[in-house]
Amino acid sequence: MRLTVAGREVVLCDWGRGFAPERPSLLLLHGAGMDHTVWAFQGRALAFHGYNALAPDLPGHGANAGLPPPARIEAHAGWLRGLLDALDLGEVVLIGHSMGALVALEAAAADPRVRGLALLGAALRMPVHPDLLAAARADLPRAAAFVTGWGFAPATALGAQPVPGGWMPGAATALLLRSPPGVLAADLAACDGYHRGEEAAASVSVPALVLSGARDRMTPARAGAELARRLPRGGFESLPDTGHMSMLERPREVLGRLRRFLADLGAGGRVADRG
Repeated sequence: MRLTVAGREVVLCDWGRGFAPERPSLLLLHGAGMDHTVWAFQGRALAFHGYNALAPDLPGHGANAGLPPPARIEAHAGWLRGLLDALDLGEVVLIGHSMGALVALEAAAADPRVRGLALLGAALRMPVHPDLLAAARADLPRAAAFVTGWGFAPATALGAQPVPGGWMPGAATALLLRSPPGVLAADLAACDGYHRGEEAAASVSVPALVLSGARDRMTPARAGAELARRLPRGGFESLPDTGHMSMLERPREVLGRLRRFLADLGAGGRVADRG
């Protein structure tokens, strides 16, 4: 799907379903150095079960590599609001992972069109280790090795895969290595420099789900639980034996929790805590 945002053509994935105004709309936002493909399992399933499940490549990523990557999370959120304008959406649910979760949080704090928020691998603050920041600037293969080494639970890294014959750390490394020069460094610097988490969370009045991996070493589950406590209508869930890349490591479980959250939204319900 193609449309124009701020005078530039933008590509987003609709999983072959197109856009229908009568369907409820979701935007799925990827993390640092990634693209929309990380949402392939959940996005396609939701798109074929009653939703406009739209997954944009954020500026500088994937099919939108020609757009300059914003230097700050706030600028990413501004671009996202422009995307919502271009889609002419009256209501939307934002689903974000890692950096995408910060973008979703910042956007939801100021945009009345957001009616629900699901944040995966998220925290109020996402400081980035100096060694990773340095590697992202000067040695992309080393940075990719850091991200995948820290990003997956030990069982996943050692071979437990939801798809027989697959190897998620290798696939994630390949995705990071395809990112244009400087993009991963810009993404990580944006995450490291974001300090509005508490203020933004306090301003989000809609139901919100924070979903953490119990073995996440990049945004630990305790940090996800704290984020959920700061959201006025937030709920927290954790996935056992799961790292930072939950939608890849536990695709069916993540889809199930998103479906339950979306069903609760449709019923006007509140998200419950499920540690």
